[in-house]
Amino acid sequence: MNKTFVLVHGAWSGGWCYARVAELLRSRGHRVFTPTLTGVGERSHLAGLFPITCSTHIQDIVNVILWEDLHDVVLCGHSYGGMVITGVADALADRIAGLVYLDAIIPEAGKSLFDVNRSAEVVAALLKATVASGGQLAPALPAAVFGTNSADVALLDRLSTPHPLASFCEPVALTGAWLKIAKKTYVRATGWSGYEHLGFLSYQSIANDAGWVRLDVPSGHAVMLDAPDTLADILVNAS
Repeated sequence: MNKTFVLVHGAWSGGWCYARVAELLRSRGHRVFTPTLTGVGERSHLAGLFPITCSTHIQDIVNVILWEDLHDVVLCGHSYGGMVITGVADALADRIAGLVYLDAIIPEAGKSLFDVNRSAEVVAALLKATVASGGQLAPALPAAVFGTNSADVALLDRLSTPHPLASFCEPVALTGAWLKIAKKTYVRATGWSGYEHLGFLSYQSIANDAGWVRLDVPSGHAVMLDAPDTLADILVNAS
């Protein structure tokens, strides 16, 4: 059975990061969309034109689903993309067949990404780096921080772009509709020190929740680069 996938990247990245996974899925006959969020990647030229918030990024993906008239979507979000797909699923729950949080942040209603981060040190460092670079865009963290495989470190560092700081600061408004989506999968990358050392405890929040499928993949944070075949299989089984 052919399926429809919308794959959302994380901070500092772009739709390009899913190229390997998208090729694998398309070779099996599936429809795959890998949009790039406003202000990063090939859309980085828009970064300074207007305030870009998490709501902007949620609307980016909502519009892909609406204008492409997509239904029964498997919606995957990597890292910061977990914030985005939650907002999308909350708005379009009737169009989502499954959610995949790819080593991702799970937001809390009424809180921003910075609000759910337990490390004041990490938040302060990001704010300081952003101020030093002009105050609007957060400079990308080095790929090595995320345990990226050695063959892809240079690629990730070259293609990463600064990320709109406002998207980290805006509280996400959620009704809870996204929680009613029957199939929710969390993929934890175990080949790096993990989000815990950066102050995010998303996995722990659902570790004992029977409503979630939990899978461990022995890769760095960029699972789509480190283990594209494994990820493609997980996505096919995510709805």
